[in-house]
Amino acid sequence: MISKIFRRYFAVFLVMAAKSIKVTFVLAFFSFLYACSEDKESDVIEGGEKTTQHALVTKGPVEQINEGEKLHFAVQESNIYNEFYRQGAVAAHMLLTSGLKPRLIVAFPAGNSGVSLWFKQTDEWVKWQAVENMRGVRQYNLAGEPLYGIEAEITVTASQLVIEKAVLGSVRIIRDFMFGVKIPEAIKSTVSVTNNTVTWSRGRLDEQRGYKLSIEVTDGEVISTGAATITFKAKEDKKLHLRIVALSGDEPLTPIESGELLNEKAAPDLLSQQILAFLSYKEKMLAGSWRFLTYFGRDTLLSIRMLMPVLKLDVIEVGLGSVIERLDSNGEVAHEEDIGEFAILRHMQESGEAVNSPIFDYKMVDDDYMLPTIIAYYLLDPSVGRARADAFLARKTARGQTYGEALVNNMRFVLNMAEPFVKDPVATNLVALKDGVPVGEWRDSNEGLGGGRYAYNVNAIFVPAALQAIKNLKNSGLVDSYHEQDDFFINAETFAQVWAEKASKLFQVSFPLNEARKKITDYSAQLGVAAAPALSALPVTGVDYYAVSLDEEGNTIPIIHSDIGFMMLFNTPTKEEIEYALHGIMRPYPAGLMTPVGLVVANPVYASDDLKRIFTNGHYHGSVIWSWQQALLAAGLERQLGRDDLPEATRQLIMHYQNDLWQVIKEGQKIKTSELWSWAIVDNEFVISPFGQGKGHITESNAAQLWSTVYLAIQPPAKTN
Repeated sequence: MISKIFRRYFAVFLVMAAKSIKVTFVLAFFSFLYACSEDKESDVIEGGEKTTQHALVTKGPVEQINEGEKLHFAVQESNIYNEFYRQGAVAAHMLLTSGLKPRLIVAFPAGNSGVSLWFKQTDEWVKWQAVENMRGVRQYNLAGEPLYGIEAEITVTASQLVIEKAVLGSVRIIRDFMFGVKIPEAIKSTVSVTNNTVTWSRGRLDEQRGYKLSIEVTDGEVISTGAATITFKAKEDKKLHLRIVALSGDEPLTPIESGELLNEKAAPDLLSQQILAFLSYKEKMLAGSWRFLTYFGRDTLLSIRMLMPVLKLDVIEVGLGSVIERLDSNGEVAHEEDIGEFAILRHMQESGEAVNSPIFDYKMVDDDYMLPTIIAYYLLDPSVGRARADAFLARKTARGQTYGEALVNNMRFVLNMAEPFVKDPVATNLVALKDGVPVGEWRDSNEGLGGGRYAYNVNAIFVPAALQAIKNLKNSGLVDSYHEQDDFFINAETFAQVWAEKASKLFQVSFPLNEARKKITDYSAQLGVAAAPALSALPVTGVDYYAVSLDEEGNTIPIIHSDIGFMMLFNTPTKEEIEYALHGIMRPYPAGLMTPVGLVVANPVYASDDLKRIFTNGHYHGSVIWSWQQALLAAGLERQLGRDDLPEATRQLIMHYQNDLWQVIKEGQKIKTSELWSWAIVDNEFVISPFGQGKGHITESNAAQLWSTVYLAIQPPAKTN
């Protein structure tokens, strides 16, 4: 194997030498013959199977990184311990899961890549202990290309750990493996055992750089029978001491350092500031770690909107610019990007070429309507972006298009999509999910809308808000030079009025009091939750609320939901709409969404048994608490209180519910930076349960989520402190 690797890199050397001395053709030709003189692929043994895979060979010791501001912090969520490190070209998130099925994951923002080690189920509880001496490091491959990552020392309490699988490469592949998806045949690692050190490595599919995980057992021993079975065995004290090196060769991002990120208005919340910093780079902002370490359009837009009061202006424009850069020719917003090796894998599957260019996903619909709304909010604010608006719109994308032209394309797209409903305001002319796609907005698990095709938040909130924003942008004159003078944008005001008056009414749901009481009583018994608080909050006139979605025929999917927060933040509803919406969600669960440990995002109390089965407190978009959704509603209530056209009774109602909301937000302070959490009933009381660690939980929560840092800008009013 060494001779084959030598031939590979000697060939690379010859080509490089050829280029430097101007005799490219001759030396390149001989280098090709030399490299082809034997099979270039290295033998790989993993799990007892022999395969072929481009090997990664590194040279020299790992070197400590000393350049740049160091960011280092930890987050513990029950059985999952998270350690974050960033310095210079190094950014890494180490995740350690204790329990009967332990695992180790190191995820890198660079290329949304990672390395992971999955252990076989044990008979004893495995407990990861201290993580010490973490540092940023780099090491070079034989072509002189750097790989960046971390080195750390870890103690784990276990008699032994038997390796089940090492998975190196894209976080997307690691994430899929967690859900039982078969790893693509092309993704194979070499493994070597030297003394007490086990090393897994592999070159990237395009034969550039690669990935490496090395674990030295410094106290204990490695027992191996080839690569088929590798065991870390402890001594009598049942403690293993490990030294770990985890590396990725994908291109590092450029960090936004702490002094460049926030202004003086930001709340003094150190952990939220650290998480925001770890997820913020000059190229883009990342959605969350460990599972979503890349650009997500919706997450970027919503986070920028809610954090805008405390972000420095350059950071706001990084976020907005990253969305504009990824618009398609129609003006649609890219939801997500496939980058690094996951993009290479897709290119190989689709075209046969190992191309490292991103692939953008445009299947979502909500972000298309958020963009003009949030751009207008920024550019038209005289205290924020107005002075920078002309320069911002004049910037050019990597394709050579100005931001102004790209924004106008998006505005035209919104108007075209809104026009059918204006001409005939029936349910089937609303904005639907795309054909054949079961998702389209933030509740993007397949069951999030209960099988609906027309989302409440898209149609009742985002489309009307976008149309109003387009009207305001046109009236400002900011975009005049980026489109031909025509009458099309004049329609925005009329369109906005029709949508605001008619769309939300199609989502209204009503239940008579007697029927509502029976459903609440039955569902409470099923959940093991006391029914009395919910029943006592019901009005004598019956129950009214907005459905989460409509089905293909325009029938309501009767899930109570938290998207009312979008209404409060993005729209200017009437007092009747405000009262209708808030009464529907702010009652005690399961009459509404309010639990003592947070506002759940969905409640199927009035829905069918089939829907109840997919909206539990173990489902990703079920009766669980998403941190940012509470912040969204809090920000929206504060915005409505800033209006001067609401009657005092409505203002008092808003303040009453605002106080209730902040009381339950405070209950989740210790876990608020995570993506979401669940709940359990213990001794007849609600208690917080970390999502992904309870029985029946479908997936898990990120410990660091971009839009969960928004409490840096969203703080309780003084009276609730």
